[in-house]
Amino acid sequence: MTRVGRDYGDTMQKEAVSSVSADVIFASSRFPNYKIGANNQIVEVQEDIKVLSMKELVARETAQLLEQQKRLSVRDLASKFEKGLASAAKLSDEARLIEAASLEKHVLLKKLRDALESLRGRVAGKNKDDVEEAITMVEALAVQLTQREGELIQEKAEVKRLASFLKQSSEDAKKLVDEERALARAEIESARAAVQRVEEALHKHEEMSRATGKQDIEELMKEVQQARRIKMLHQPSKVMDMEHELQALRAQLAEKSKHSLQLQKELATSKRREENATKLYELDGDEALGSYLRVQPSDRAPELSECSIQWYRLTSEGGKRVLISGATKSVYAPEPFDVGKILQVEIISDDQSVTLTATGPIDPAAGLGNYVEALVRRHDTEFNVVVQMNGRDHHPAQSIHVLHVGKMRMKLCKGKTTVVKEYYSTSMQLCGVRGGGNAAAQALFWQPHMGFSLVLAFESARERNAAIMLARRFAFDCNIMLGGPVDREQD
Repeated sequence: MTRVGRDYGDTMQKEAVSSVSADVIFASSRFPNYKIGANNQIVEVQEDIKVLSMKELVARETAQLLEQQKRLSVRDLASKFEKGLASAAKLSDEARLIEAASLEKHVLLKKLRDALESLRGRVAGKNKDDVEEAITMVEALAVQLTQREGELIQEKAEVKRLASFLKQSSEDAKKLVDEERALARAEIESARAAVQRVEEALHKHEEMSRATGKQDIEELMKEVQQARRIKMLHQPSKVMDMEHELQALRAQLAEKSKHSLQLQKELATSKRREENATKLYELDGDEALGSYLRVQPSDRAPELSECSIQWYRLTSEGGKRVLISGATKSVYAPEPFDVGKILQVEIISDDQSVTLTATGPIDPAAGLGNYVEALVRRHDTEFNVVVQMNGRDHHPAQSIHVLHVGKMRMKLCKGKTTVVKEYYSTSMQLCGVRGGGNAAAQALFWQPHMGFSLVLAFESARERNAAIMLARRFAFDCNIMLGGPVDREQD
């Protein structure tokens, strides 16, 4: 049989009311210069408007700034309200748990009372008195529990009211934050506009100062010139003396100029006589890519067919002379490798040697670089050529072919027939024709492989130089230095 002690009621009362969490903190602060009016509305405190002196105004603003350093900002206060709202929500959850626990306790008390009532009919004597006393205690506990439930209902209503108040306060704080932010942005824009106006005013002031200073200088110069003019008018004898001196100097200068011109003419005449006496050959032609240079003999010079001719390249920096292999004719057409270098030709006869040097380095052809860059973007470029000389007999000379310059190989075709196709290699040679007549600037020498060579004539010097530059560019991408005979060793 279950026995209910006297301390059972106290134990049930302690278990019925659970303690609130200790980490719940309610923010207790206030808005600066604001107060809460009716219906929990935030009302701004109106201050008396009175005229203050400048000293008092500065002191007041200083005090306000010091006070603002010590109190919370609007954003911090809004954060406090958010924490309070979270705490209120936590209290509401705890009240809901307490309500559920109270309901369970009601059920337990009812079951206990029913058990005691059924037990009272079965016992008699002292046990029956104990059972009745227990029933009385259970009824007292039920009354206490009902009272506690009423208190909990009131607390729950108070928590709901506090939560709604905190929610409203949080929204008001957010509104204040937005208003303060808008005011701050407006003040920033106003300050920027003021700074811009000040800068414009300073700029205008500087311009006006410069203009004024320039005008002052011009006026001062005019005054100085006027003063000099007045001074000269008051001293006419000095002016006349200076004019006579100037006229004498001008006469001496004219006489010396005439004498200098006469000396220059005599010197030019003597030089021309010396050159005509010693000059046997001269170098004729444009020193540019796409043209050609020719050795012109004088009347007293030996025939070029009886002389030995050799062309050289000179670097413009150090003057190092490099032999051009195969260039042994009186005509030489510069190729792209000669751009920026100075050409020199040596003419050797039986009894003497004559060296002719170009007056400057070979200039590049206008627009050729851009034309080649456009061709580089293509996978294969075709050129119409005429085969002037062939190393094999089964292909007739002076026949029209198509030269293909690709990124990996070169190919010569006639119609649909491939005459020769070779990939870039160390045995391949390509350069301008080193000799020939007036058409040398439009022809190139191509050796696809050892034992087989071709001389190809293009439609223009531009096409010939573009083909050489394009093939050397693609060969360089394949780690091949494509040049003429002996050029690779000289590089």
